[in-house]
Amino acid sequence: MKTLIFLGIGLSLAPLAAGAQAAEGKPIFDLRYRYEHVEQDNALGHAMMNSVRTRVGYATGSYSGFSGLVEVDHVGHLGGDFNDARNGHSGRSLIPDPEGAAVNQAWVRHTGDYGSVTLGRQRINLGNQRFIGGVGWRQNEQTYDGAMAQLTPSKNLSITYAWIGRINTIWGPKTGSFATAANPARVDGDSHLLDLRWAIAPVFSLGAYHYRLGLDDLALTPAAARRTLSSATTGVRAQGNSGPLDYVLEYAMQKDVEGNPLELDSRYHLIEVGYAFEKVKLRAGQEVLGAGSGTGNRAFQTPLATKHAFQGWADQFLVTPADGVDDRYLGATAALGGGSLQGWYHDFAPERGGGDYGTEFDLSYARALPWIKGLSGLVKYASYRSDDRARTVDTDKVWLQLQYTF
Repeated sequence: MKTLIFLGIGLSLAPLAAGAQAAEGKPIFDLRYRYEHVEQDNALGHAMMNSVRTRVGYATGSYSGFSGLVEVDHVGHLGGDFNDARNGHSGRSLIPDPEGAAVNQAWVRHTGDYGSVTLGRQRINLGNQRFIGGVGWRQNEQTYDGAMAQLTPSKNLSITYAWIGRINTIWGPKTGSFATAANPARVDGDSHLLDLRWAIAPVFSLGAYHYRLGLDDLALTPAAARRTLSSATTGVRAQGNSGPLDYVLEYAMQKDVEGNPLELDSRYHLIEVGYAFEKVKLRAGQEVLGAGSGTGNRAFQTPLATKHAFQGWADQFLVTPADGVDDRYLGATAALGGGSLQGWYHDFAPERGGGDYGTEFDLSYARALPWIKGLSGLVKYASYRSDDRARTVDTDKVWLQLQYTF
């Protein structure tokens, strides 16, 4: 009920803000076509999807510090053969972009001298989105119903607090008869996010966070009990640079909350270094999501993260396995031909018990296209090779994408 009230306020007040200062407003139009192809070395048939996401809306100007935004998305299929988790084609590999239209965002914001407060359905991306993000890679973005305060009491300190009553997941907008507790269109609950960032010096900053997720309608797997992803994650992050060299150190621990039937006690750590020269940036790191202890899967999970950006683009570890994941990676980004070329190599192993999961190679090229202002193109490839066929499977994915943003 609280979620409906917040969404209603956003939908009703955004047009009022628009009328007050319509000259400063801006229409929203975004069109994204994508071809995706998935091949897996298992009994599932290859999957292929052509899809288009259309996004339209309006962002108002500011009047006495108030502004608003309303935005609607529609995802449509142009053909293919695939399992989108809603069409019942369980014999095909998964491409999680169901069809449908929904309100993507509808919020009212007040901005003052020391920050802003946003009320309604909104995009929330905290830090590098490793724990809280919008999953912008999928055609249907993940957005949040609730309230968020972003404060800047000084030029070096930022504080974000958000209360979330509902998550509108990538699996929406409809639940459908083929949905499970692991992929609902909406997740109700009572979640609180606190994030602090302190820029101690121009070359060094510290972050601290506490994310308490009460996810009433969400389960770790289709067969698991609901609330098995309700958790409290507390962590610290340090990052800095010295000339062309930069680094990140991060540590977090995760406990169970909000009636989670599993007793959680797992750890996360990240060590990453980068080096830039001319038009090339090199990066290497180790990210570990711990296994936890006890029977069942009690590993460190990140249910609200933009997961596609981490642990390889083949998306083999969207749910952390019971033995955890130790991801050691090396990559490079280079400016080339007016665009950006990326290449990454990952070596995956269990955090507990020894052995190997497999390796992955990722490659992409993206650039703005000169023919039309606002048009960009992307070619992307991921190849995962399994060393443990009992837990992972050889997977190849290809994407071709055109996007126009007005």
